[in-house]
Amino acid sequence: MRRSVLIEDTSREERIRIVAEGLDWCGDSSCEQCSGCSLGIGAIDKMYAPYIEGELELAEINLRHAATRYTHG
Repeated sequence: MRRSVLIEDTSREERIRIVAEGLDWCGDSSCEQCSGCSLGIGAIDKMYAPYIEGELELAEINLRHAATRYTHG
């Protein structure tokens, strides 16, 4: 069963781990901020800092990013 990633269900340390694991697309467990993931946000920690600090849920951050980055059509 999948664990909740909601702020109310996680500690700050768990949220740091969740973000790190979620961004581990390169497979070496370390995001070197190479921009290879094409998120176009610069440093990943800036984008997900509100989640790590308990201010915004992951879904809210991802929706905001998508709303400003992608166009339909």
